[in-house]
Amino acid sequence: MSSAPTARLWPVAIPLLVLEAALVVIWSSGFIGARFSLDHAPAMLVVFWRSLLFALLLAPWALPRLRHASPATLLRHAGIGLLAMGGYLAGVVQGIALGVPAGLAALLADLLPMGVALLSVLVFRQHLGWRTRLGLIIGLTGVVLVTSDALAWGDAQLWVYGLPLLGMLSLAIATLWQKRTKATSSLDLLGNLWLQCCICCVPFALLAAMDGSLMPLPSTGFALSVLWTSISTTGGYGLYWLCLKRSTPTRVASVLYLSPAVTLVWAWAMFGEPLSWLMGLGTVISGVGIWLVVRSEPGQRDDGPAAADPSSASLKAACRG
Repeated sequence: MSSAPTARLWPVAIPLLVLEAALVVIWSSGFIGARFSLDHAPAMLVVFWRSLLFALLLAPWALPRLRHASPATLLRHAGIGLLAMGGYLAGVVQGIALGVPAGLAALLADLLPMGVALLSVLVFRQHLGWRTRLGLIIGLTGVVLVTSDALAWGDAQLWVYGLPLLGMLSLAIATLWQKRTKATSSLDLLGNLWLQCCICCVPFALLAAMDGSLMPLPSTGFALSVLWTSISTTGGYGLYWLCLKRSTPTRVASVLYLSPAVTLVWAWAMFGEPLSWLMGLGTVISGVGIWLVVRSEPGQRDDGPAAADPSSASLKAACRG
């Protein structure tokens, strides 16, 4: 077997639960990166340079992967990227920048599993079993307990509180759109991530320009912020798309119910922020909710409708982004 097919198939050898655990850790690190960067630079400036850095450094490897993609495929994945990265990050980050407390913004963003489930039912008429519904409610209850000490009602204008909620819905729509994309119309993971980061440079540049210059800041803190968010964001979204390809949208989104608890552990280790028994209790409750969802929403290989050889097509489809 050549090295290229091997590189495309390696994620299938990793159990789905391992990928989901890595997703929670990396996704949570993104919030810590954002927390760190706030002390060194405007948030949107960091996000812009993170996207631009990724696009520039990986262009030599990503562009050849897009060479044979159709215009329709490129437009589809660019749209998914604008919703998943642009809409989600802009909604949450700008909400915090305009006065929404970080704890409340995180809680609104953590409604993602409920948003995915609601859209699945209303738009695609998907039936959710009672275990899935109960698991989502229990998981959300745990998230509320975990974040309860950090919740506060800020002094932002009322409409600003809708920004993190809109960001969450943007990622929920992108999740379902990506899942319904045929395997034969998909890009591989690197090409997908590169295209999405590249297209998101435009809205991020516009938002960053509203706060001032787009020039990078000559400081170690700014450089570390860009580096941290580059790894956490691209790694988080990469694992998110990999898990989504091998499972259902509701299950993948529900796993992120654990991200607030892991984020608090990161914050305790890096910034000395306190932990409490209520956070531990909420984590256990969220875990119970996720277990119920996993029991009713098992991992599924996405073989694609045009697969000719079931034994090999399922492997290839599972690794495409």
